[in-house]
Amino acid sequence: MTVVVILAVLVVLGVPLFAIIATSALYGFSSIDIDLSVIAIEIYRIADTPVLLAIPLFTLAGYILGESKASERLVRVTDAMLGWFPGGLAIVSLFACAFFTALTGASGATIIALGAILYPAMKQAGYAEKFNLGLITSSGSLGLLFPPSIALILYGVIAQQMDIGENVAIDDLFIAGLLPGLFMLVLLTAWSMYKSTGMHIQRAEFNWHRLVSALRESIWELPMPFVLVGGIYTGYFAISEAAAVAVLYVLIVEVVILREVPLKKLPEIMRDSMVLVGGVLIILAVSLASTNYLIDTEVPTRLFEFVKEHIDSKLTFLILLNIFLLMLGMILDVFSALVIMVPLILPMAVGYGINPIHLGIIFLANMQIGYFTPPVGMNLFIASYRFRKPVTELYASTIPFMFILMAAVLVITYWPELTLYLVENRAK
Repeated sequence: MTVVVILAVLVVLGVPLFAIIATSALYGFSSIDIDLSVIAIEIYRIADTPVLLAIPLFTLAGYILGESKASERLVRVTDAMLGWFPGGLAIVSLFACAFFTALTGASGATIIALGAILYPAMKQAGYAEKFNLGLITSSGSLGLLFPPSIALILYGVIAQQMDIGENVAIDDLFIAGLLPGLFMLVLLTAWSMYKSTGMHIQRAEFNWHRLVSALRESIWELPMPFVLVGGIYTGYFAISEAAAVAVLYVLIVEVVILREVPLKKLPEIMRDSMVLVGGVLIILAVSLASTNYLIDTEVPTRLFEFVKEHIDSKLTFLILLNIFLLMLGMILDVFSALVIMVPLILPMAVGYGINPIHLGIIFLANMQIGYFTPPVGMNLFIASYRFRKPVTELYASTIPFMFILMAAVLVITYWPELTLYLVENRAK
């Protein structure tokens, strides 16, 4: 009990998360007389994981794209393709934000970068202020389920380090996220089209010349997601190979061909991206050491037995899991939530007969909503700062979108075929 109090005090004092996790691991191993060198061994083991190479490579590719004008071209292409629909600009915002978040790995960056383009455009087109704020704030986190999401890779790495008796391949996670992610986008698209019927919106007519012009501007960047997803789906690329291809492709396009990212700025971009990666990896390393202690002392097993004693039904477990993950998403960023909670939740879920790939999609789908769930969702405060609006106004604006996505999460949770269909058919 004393240790728990000490760790809680460290959290309140703002001690870095990796130091708190490492402290708990050191104390745990020491208390059961295991040599503390086991922590160093665990850290080395994570460094020796081949697929881990994908995280820094995909992160670097995302940072380079973020420094270019790729976001503006993405908006122009989606606007030319979808802008003539009822609620067209709203649909453009949803798809542009989702795919930009998937490529860059940062939902806050999406709100800041694309919000500057989309918010004034929607306002000028006649969309209601409350609708604009809610849509951009909520769609900023929609890319977590689409490849090459860093969160999917991290979940896969953690799951692979645990002895759960089932394989959790990262390329399977990439494929599993496609249909649930698109399902969420389709629901929000339907809502946007419905809401736009009551607004006096200026809608552009479809124009082939405009579409061809937008496609020509983006001709170098548009093939990248198709090459990556296609290569992974067909098995032509391993995850780390796909990450290397992504970095090389982005470097050639943005630095050499389009020259939007100066060569002299690359060291700064690399440094900033690796600061993020370093933070994630050190938390992951000490967390896996802590996980090893939990497994040695059979904490997940005892936790599962305790939960099983009070919850007999798999359906009830899933409902409570969704509520818990939603609350977790409000107070922790996705990377911290993954490394802290997956080692505890995954063995329990497998005990209830839940596929670990399905669990990963459920976990991240909830994290997406948690980012903008009142009162403390991170994206609410980022949007409040970006659009200079009171955070209470953001609360009211995001509620309809939150309920729609909660309904989507329930479908994803209780209809596992939506997640596993492509994975199972690919295996055949």
